Amino acid sequence: MKDKYESEYRQLGLKIAYYRKYRGLTQEQLAEKIDRSPAFIGHVEAPNINKAISMDTLFDISEVLEIPVYKFLMFEEE
Repeated sequence: MKDKYESEYRQLGLKIAYYRKYRGLTQEQLAEKIDRSPAFIGHVEAPNINKAISMDTLFDISEVLEIPVYKFLMFEEE
């Protein structure tokens, strides 16, 4: 992950957490549905950890949460 995208990855993780909670899923449940570990989801969602994810993983999360991918990629300027 490039440092210049740190803000975008942080926002992406926070959006994943928001929509996961909106759908009533725990990190463990989401992880199971996308064949990842709960620790992976925790790292992605943590605002103080910069964890890159693949587009495949983002598409899987989008499908499970029933949220269009573009909503995860609409970033705010900081």
